[in-house]
Amino acid sequence: MKKMLTCTACAALSLTLASCGGNAGKAKTAEGNAAETKAAVPEYTVVNNATVDLATFPQDKDGYYVIFDGKTFNGWRGYGKENVPSRWTIDDGAIKFNGTGTGEAQTGEGGDLIFAHKFKNFELELEWKVSKGGNSGIFYLAQEVATTKDGAQQFEPIYISCPEYQVLDNENHPDAKLGVDGNRKSASLYDMIPAVPQNAKPYGEWNKAKIMVYKGTVVHGQNDANVLEYHLWTPQWTEMLEKSKFSSEKWPLAFELLNNCGGENHEGYIGFQDHGDDVWFRNIRVKVLE
Repeated sequence: MKKMLTCTACAALSLTLASCGGNAGKAKTAEGNAAETKAAVPEYTVVNNATVDLATFPQDKDGYYVIFDGKTFNGWRGYGKENVPSRWTIDDGAIKFNGTGTGEAQTGEGGDLIFAHKFKNFELELEWKVSKGGNSGIFYLAQEVATTKDGAQQFEPIYISCPEYQVLDNENHPDAKLGVDGNRKSASLYDMIPAVPQNAKPYGEWNKAKIMVYKGTVVHGQNDANVLEYHLWTPQWTEMLEKSKFSSEKWPLAFELLNNCGGENHEGYIGFQDHGDDVWFRNIRVKVLE
């Protein structure tokens, strides 16, 4: 199996074969009906790379770690890659993805971006903007998940292991009209909970994003307003997944990973999505909550 390396600040990696819940590739059976067998979860690997030392990053006056200095990609790398993909650049103090126009069909020089430290209880704040018709996302509690096809290792999409805070030009991207009750609009928990009020600014303008995760309680904030709250690892969380495109029937691997997102330690990476469109992120800071 090919080993993946982290950024230069990282040490050697180790691979573990485990699910977020600890039973990789376990076949699921329908509850209460032994004769009806649900689709099996394929075998997968959670790639546990060494992480950067958060203590080496500066803290601001509010006690937040500043994880992007506006000048370098220190601590960042591509999802499932050892370096930062070339379509991610630094533009006037912001991280920018330079669009391909291919949507989710990521190209070799693209792919999602992650900060190489796993956070558990935290508060993330940043600003973002998109181009006209732009689409992206902010990931949290993410894992690097790989499966094997035809003898070769391939990484699964980051969003099947973690929640996604939607980043979108609501007025010009068709995804805003899909889903249910606006649950694919900006700041929504993608495809599950709509952001209310929907207070996103138009494309080309900076928006404030805030994500708090504390012992399973998650709050999304947008432009200084809390827009949704939900609770991970509960029966309600499982029910939401079953009603989404990540249900145990539609996507058994995604259901298993998301139902137990963060793994046994309930922690994971923060990441930004390559969805093929120009998007910018700046003023990225994280407070660790005890």
